[in-house]
Amino acid sequence: MSDPLSRQIVSVINAAVLAGVPLLLGTTGEIITEKGGHLNLGVEGLMYIGAAFGFVAGYYSDSAALALACAFVGGMLGSLVYAFLTVTLRANQNVTGLTLTVFGTGFANYVGDALINSTAAKAVSLSARVKAAFGPVDLPGLSGLPVVGKLLFQYNMFVYLAVGVAAVAGIYLNRTRVGLNLRAIGENPAAADAMGVRVTRYKYINIMFGGGICALGGAYIAIVTCGGVWIHNCVSGQGWIAVALVIFAGWSPYRALVGSLVFGGLSVVRFYLPGGRVPTALLSMLPFVVTCVVLVAASVRPSSGGSQPAACGVNYYREER
Repeated sequence: MSDPLSRQIVSVINAAVLAGVPLLLGTTGEIITEKGGHLNLGVEGLMYIGAAFGFVAGYYSDSAALALACAFVGGMLGSLVYAFLTVTLRANQNVTGLTLTVFGTGFANYVGDALINSTAAKAVSLSARVKAAFGPVDLPGLSGLPVVGKLLFQYNMFVYLAVGVAAVAGIYLNRTRVGLNLRAIGENPAAADAMGVRVTRYKYINIMFGGGICALGGAYIAIVTCGGVWIHNCVSGQGWIAVALVIFAGWSPYRALVGSLVFGGLSVVRFYLPGGRVPTALLSMLPFVVTCVVLVAASVRPSSGGSQPAACGVNYYREER
């Protein structure tokens, strides 16, 4: 690793992995939700809710585990509201999701501002103990390996958690009976209902579970990306990128691993290019520009590797079965 170029490449990959974690969690959570037939455009709001719940819990409890647990529960509560409105009351899914985003953004910023005002300080920071818990993990015998050690075994626990969640979600959707029932609901809820699958129960559980995973992505941003300091509007559009990544990944948690790495790299590339050649503002726009390209390309020519569940975005009326 004495070659400066090699060190630079490894550093870029490390940064891309770290930047891609919240995208991976948001994408995985949304894939689970959409596989059950619900398009939740509130991923951004759920990530904000997770950021607020996780940060406040970590600040007052001084516990990393409780911060994660509260972030997950916060996301589930936000998704419960979405599920009640769209599953039980059959409200429009797009409007409900957008409302959730607006609410989540305002809620998180209000909580953050209230926390700062309560301490009479210009900024609020988590304790060194909590920050250390989310620091790089040292794996004896692995972290010290040349090249491979730095590429694979020197990340914080959030990285391994996100990869594990995506892998388990892939197994759940493709290899378990419950996951296959969920996919059947997403394709044809009436047929699944006729086979005895409890459609409403499946929808509620998986919407809430998917929302909890999205919220973990927000907690990562507040605790790790922002260095344990509360920052106004910290999620900053990453939830919308996650929604586009679902399409990019072809509704597959496995492909989401690659997609999050690619988009994570796009978000950090500006820090590694020589200054002056390309305006920083243009490089900052790059992830969102590529997101637009992905959405346009998907609408013009659907991916052959995966397609949106047929009943996604359409409320199920059991009486019309």
